Amino acid sequence: MATATLSTSDILQQFERYVVPNYIRSPIVIERGSGSQVWDTDGNRYLDFFNGWGCNLLGHCPPTIIEAVRDQLETLIHVPNTWHTGPQGSWAELLCERSFGTEGRAFFCNSGAEANEAAIKLTRLHAKDGRYKIITFEGGFHGRTLATTAASAQPKFHAGLGPLVAGFVYAPFGDLDAVVHRIDDQTAAIMIEPVQGEGGVRVPPDGFLAGLRQLADQHGLLLIFDEVQTGCGRTGEWFGYQHFQVTPDILTLAKALCGGLAGAAMITTAAIAPSLRPGMHASTFGGNSIAARAGIAMIETIERDGLLNRAKQLSAAFRKHLTPLAQELDIVDQLRICGLMIGLELKIDAKPVVAECVRHGLLINCTQGTVLRLLPAMTLSDDELAEGCEILAEVLRKYQVEQISSSIA
Repeated sequence: MATATLSTSDILQQFERYVVPNYIRSPIVIERGSGSQVWDTDGNRYLDFFNGWGCNLLGHCPPTIIEAVRDQLETLIHVPNTWHTGPQGSWAELLCERSFGTEGRAFFCNSGAEANEAAIKLTRLHAKDGRYKIITFEGGFHGRTLATTAASAQPKFHAGLGPLVAGFVYAPFGDLDAVVHRIDDQTAAIMIEPVQGEGGVRVPPDGFLAGLRQLADQHGLLLIFDEVQTGCGRTGEWFGYQHFQVTPDILTLAKALCGGLAGAAMITTAAIAPSLRPGMHASTFGGNSIAARAGIAMIETIERDGLLNRAKQLSAAFRKHLTPLAQELDIVDQLRICGLMIGLELKIDAKPVVAECVRHGLLINCTQGTVLRLLPAMTLSDDELAEGCEILAEVLRKYQVEQISSSIA
């Protein structure tokens, strides 16, 4: 039976019967999307402020991505990485030009976890004198493989998976002195998200990333920036590190890299890249022609349409809408914004707020229990932004009233 002929109830039952229940899913079935809007199988429209978990930075089904992929499908879909292809070379050049310049070298894979796994392997292969430890940060998130789970300094992700991969040392986010005390003669690298995403859109304090760069240089360590969420223009710059004028030795990218298709990359320098020698790491589908064409189209679209500036404009507009709301409501603890990464930390459980927003036609996310996280598209219209912020305000005001009523009772 074709999926299109099934009802919402049929599809939900199908999932319950045949799909591993490792996700907490909303009981709706998304059927189609365009820009920042999606529709379910019952015809309900939703405004999407969490576009594809941050992957759809150009919105749903962007025409330039569709056109590039359709064209490539008629020519070549996939060949092994033992061959060269034009799209992969061109994609690598575009990414390196915008990061490390002519010194950049790209390795392609399929997901953020894979890109970070490659960075971890490269670190160990490049290290001297048996160094292998990597310092990561509390609240950080680097993926779901065993190594990247161990790298993520959040105990909730470790439960039941021990023994964890050895070699990861955790430090408080933003505490430079703590990092100093964790460096020893076995330390090989420092790995960090320039802005923590799953950790609640946490921006580092002034001078922290520069301090990490200084420590890395002083002790001969590699500095790895996990830009799976901050990269590709999400923050209004091509990469999050460009806000802080601190350049890493290794950069990882995924999520928005291919405009909604699976694709990821690790970028490093010409001096470090040879340490990932043949036979030590690979990715069968990494850099395939479909992903490469989509990745090229992503970069070209952002630059042709001036979307880095648009991301900055939208960021300012979100701040204008949400700052007064945060000041108005006692249930709001803090507003944190970096480009189109938006975190609204509440003093109450955020999960019911997310569910209520869905009922009002707005898709957002809850992370860390109390943080509302928004990752909107850089193609969001002004009217859509205003509509979504109004829905969010209406829902939060409802919970504010309920909180007051509860305290009186």
